[in-house]
Formats: sequence, C-alpha cells, structure tokens
Amino acid sequence: MLILELMITGWNSKYRKIIQEFGYKIQDDRKAAVMLNSILHRQFSAQKLKKTIQGKPIFVVGSGPSLKSALPALKKHKDVIKICADTALSFLVKNGIKPHIIITDLDGDADLIKKISKTSVIIVHAHGDNITKLETVRDFKNCIGTTQTEKIGKIENFGGFTDGDRCVFLANHFGASRIFLFGMDFGPKIGVHSKTKKSERKIKLKKLEYAEMLLEWLAKKTRSELYTLSKPPKGFKRINYKELEIYASS
Repeated sequence: MLILELMITGWNSKYRKIIQEFGYKIQDDRKAAVMLNSILHRQFSAQKLKKTIQGKPIFVVGSGPSLKSALPALKKHKDVIKICADTALSFLVKNGIKPHIIITDLDGDADLIKKISKTSVIIVHAHGDNITKLETVRDFKNCIGTTQTEKIGKIENFGGFTDGDRCVFLANHFGASRIFLFGMDFGPKIGVHSKTKKSERKIKLKKLEYAEMLLEWLAKKTRSELYTLSKPPKGFKRINYKELEIYASS
C-alpha cells in the first residue's frame, strides 16, 4: 500500500478555492497553526497512528441523518478502527461505542473530548475561526494538530475541509485498505446530532457540498477502496449492511 507521507498533491489549489468561497484568510489559518504548535509540547506519534490505520479497514463516522441506523453495525464490528467527526462523538459514546480516533475543530463537547483523549487519539484542526478555543487542547492527552495551510512545526496537513471529510483524508493518508462511510449522507437534510443552528443551516449545507466535492476528488487519487452505507459520492461504492459483513471482514 502506497502511503502519502507528504501533503496530498493538489491540495493547495483546493484550499485556495475554499478560502475564496467562504471568505477565510490564509494568515488567520497560519496564526492558528502557529499557536497550536506552541501549545502541543508533546504530540502523539504519527508513526503509531500509521500503525493503527495502515492496511486495515476503517469505519468513518459522521453525524448525518443515517447515523442512528448505523448503530447495530458499528456495535457489531467493535474491533474495526473507527474515526469519527466530533459531532457524532456524544451520540456514539452514549450508545456504548468509543471511537479510536476523533477529528475535531473544537466545536463539540470539549469535556467529553478531554475525557476520551486518555484512550483515543484526538486530531485537532487549527483554523482562523477557532483560535480562542485552542487553549483547551492543553488538557488533551493523545493529540495531533492539523492545519489547512502548509505544515508548521508539529502541525500536519493530511488534507480535508470539514471534520467529516478530514476523517477520510486521514485514513487515506495512512494507507487504509478500505474506507467505509457511516452517517455521511451529503443530502439536503442535516443530522440532529450535528446540532446546527437554524441560522447556520445555509452555510452548513454549503460546507457539506464542498466536503462531498473533496471526497470525489480524493476518490480519483487514493489507493484505498471506498464504500458508503448511504448516498455515495462519486468514486464510492454504495453497499448495504448485509454486504458490509463481507467487505469489512475479507
């Protein structure tokens, strides 16, 4: 399995399109990355993360409308490595599922993330909009910092924009054999577990559109096999839960 050790080729052009579309500033993202680098005095080993993911099937869990229906399968396959967006974390933990890796830009339950960081790996994304929240990372145990800009110090760039698609980019970066999407629906409905305010609905849907476009772009580059249990982005094969039993175990 080929491992993409460097920033995925072509990411910079995608990133610049994102900042233009959403009105972000590169200098603010860099400032956040520099700050997170100064806070993370000791970072979780990327080599350990690689060992966890490389050559293995990976479940990526988002907080879309289909998340609830995915619970039985997620519980059944308890030994499969699970990477989740932090908006899905509370729901998963309440239902007895503890993800191995959590992707967050610190919009979720900070206390829960701090608690689960003792046993799970937390991937904290620094960007211009969460600078004021970065200090909370001092309390996280097993943590890796990421950015959308170039690599800064200990802060990595594995690719991706939203928490959900960054899960997939992470699994790709470290050479997952197969990547399965749960609770990632990419439709007009927003999952209740994302806790999106009515005033933020329009921007949330726009972000999901970009997340889907990025996954479709990644699908053309990755060597991982890509599957989904919901509406498939281009390049992902839709399977049902019966077929999952075959694909996830073979």
